[in-house]
Amino acid sequence: MIKPDWPAPARVHAFATTRAFGDLKDQRTREKLRALLPAEPAWLKQVHGRRVIDLDRDPPAEADAALTRRTGTVCVAQMADCMPVLFADEDGTTVASAHAGWRGLAGGVLEATVVAMDVPPRKLVAWLGPAIGPRVYEVGDEVRAAFHGYEAAFTPTRPGHWLLDLYAVARRKLAGLKNVSGGDFCTHSESERFFSYRRDRTSERMGAFIWLA
Repeated sequence: MIKPDWPAPARVHAFATTRAFGDLKDQRTREKLRALLPAEPAWLKQVHGRRVIDLDRDPPAEADAALTRRTGTVCVAQMADCMPVLFADEDGTTVASAHAGWRGLAGGVLEATVVAMDVPPRKLVAWLGPAIGPRVYEVGDEVRAAFHGYEAAFTPTRPGHWLLDLYAVARRKLAGLKNVSGGDFCTHSESERFFSYRRDRTSERMGAFIWLA
């Protein structure tokens, strides 16, 4: 497992699983997971959108981000190349998770999560979890066109093809936060450490979890 190296308050607990922990869709893996958490995670039906669920008011549903202010409620973002982003405020009152593939990132899921948390951005910290890295994530012109104003995050490889740095886009989108850490992983390249859909066409998933103790 990976524990975020970030300046979150002591009552904020978070970690991300790796390949060695197992596939989160496997029941035996979920049994191991439950032993580490205060409650069943709020599993979302992730759809690469920007909807944020407030778990204090609504049950898990079709969405790509969730937040809570309650002790023991576990937010989760599943991933196997898409970027999980965890959020906490400096006072330890609110936490959130977001699932950000390129569609969600372009659509504003990170900005929507910050707005939904209803905390001044300068009081928020974020951690960018394991995702496909900028040296291998090749995309086409249609993806580049979805990121108007973020051209610096793309490196040309051949006509109509670009390498996309998801982490660079996320850092720019979250530039107003107090602190943004993480973002030094590559699920595709680190085959012994991470599952990768693009590398293996696998349905196996890892997860990033966060809750208040």
